[in-house]
Amino acid sequence: MYAVIRAGGKQYRVAPGDVIRVEKQGDKDGRVEFGDVLAVSAEAGNVAPPGSQAFVTGEVVEQGRGNKILVFHYKRKKQYKKLRGHRQDYTAVRITEIGFDGQSFKAPDLPKKEKKLKAAHEAGEHEEVKTSKRPGKKAVKHAVHAHAKKPGVKKKAAKKKKK
Repeated sequence: MYAVIRAGGKQYRVAPGDVIRVEKQGDKDGRVEFGDVLAVSAEAGNVAPPGSQAFVTGEVVEQGRGNKILVFHYKRKKQYKKLRGHRQDYTAVRITEIGFDGQSFKAPDLPKKEKKLKAAHEAGEHEEVKTSKRPGKKAVKHAVHAHAKKPGVKKKAAKKKKK
């Protein structure tokens, strides 16, 4: 099951559960609906024009800015150089549902991730100490390993001979 949608002047082939990066979208409570569906395929090898009832919905995963693109204008022999940079805003969307002709194909729910704690904090190996630099805050004291310094050999600067 997949659909072809148009978003931000580009076309994307999406299936339930896919994560796509589109140009910045206005979302409503973390949900995005793509109404411009160009084609839908319910079976392998069978592509149909959707009709007016087709829709694709998704949830916003993240919003950010892409990598910087440098635009360099140069005219030789004219002493003209211009360097500009551009970062495009994007919205990462996870496709949750594709629906058409009364059928609905949904993506499976993602399991929630649990926060992992470091093993040292779980074992309670750290001592809690109050410091004078940050009154009222507790600092974590870590064990410091003393590494023996190797005796360094100083290099003498070579004297230059004058001729």
